[in-house]
Amino acid sequence: MSKHILLTGGTGLIGGKLTEALLNKGYRVSHLSRTPGRNPGVTTFLWDVSKGLIDEASINGVDTIVHLAGANVADGRWTEARKKEIIESRTKSIALVYKLLKAKPQHTVKAIVSASAVGYYGDRADELLTETGAPGTDFLASCCLQWEHAVDAGESLGLRIVKFRTGVVLDANGGALAALAKPVKLGLGAPLGTGKQWMPWIHEEDVIKMYLFGIDNEYLTGDYNMVAPNPVTNKQLTKAVAKELHKPLWLPKVPAFALQLLLGEMSSMVLASQKASAQKIEEAGFKFKYPTLMWALKDIYKQ
Repeated sequence: MSKHILLTGGTGLIGGKLTEALLNKGYRVSHLSRTPGRNPGVTTFLWDVSKGLIDEASINGVDTIVHLAGANVADGRWTEARKKEIIESRTKSIALVYKLLKAKPQHTVKAIVSASAVGYYGDRADELLTETGAPGTDFLASCCLQWEHAVDAGESLGLRIVKFRTGVVLDANGGALAALAKPVKLGLGAPLGTGKQWMPWIHEEDVIKMYLFGIDNEYLTGDYNMVAPNPVTNKQLTKAVAKELHKPLWLPKVPAFALQLLLGEMSSMVLASQKASAQKIEEAGFKFKYPTLMWALKDIYKQ
């Protein structure tokens, strides 16, 4: 009998691709969404986190819940109201799911596989970051810490909990790589800040593969860095993208103060350094399809 997977945030960049991968494996897939779904292969249940509303039928027959819901951290300046929205979209959403599970103790849910982010570690220069490392102190670190604590509340319900601290997802059609590549394509690419800050990247196919790994392997618990085993600096990533796109890098580095003036506190997203280790997930048995940046970019930009 195939598994039944319920996704929050199932229509996002990662959620959409994970949905297709799950369907291809023959799994039954459902979404929790604010709006009716368009995928005929997916049952969509409605919820409204701000109002505390959730369709009680959404967890019927579900084995695993994948928690991807959360407001886009790069979509607008970080005002106090925006920060509150970013955090609560992640924490209140999973709390609402747990409230439903408590109300229906005969449910069949066994595991929660949740997103998190390497922003958990804050700005750590050249330190090699393992999952036992302490959290940072900036906003993104605080957000990730609260996010993970909210997810961990599921342990009291006897659920298997897996959290993936995601790095920079390389996908030509969206996310950080598309934003970085845009000025490069125009011949205006340049490293950001010193360019020495570490950027823990991962190919989008390995992201999907790792979520499937977390869903299928019942021995997997705890937190894992969702990053490739060969991190690079911002300068190395920018140069590699330019090389793959056959574009020169004429401009000097974009100074940190300019980014801080332009983005405010959001500049930490591109200036913070996180040299995250992939050792723990590899030791758990995960095999990367794209362990090196060169092969990842060649796949993404193949003609």
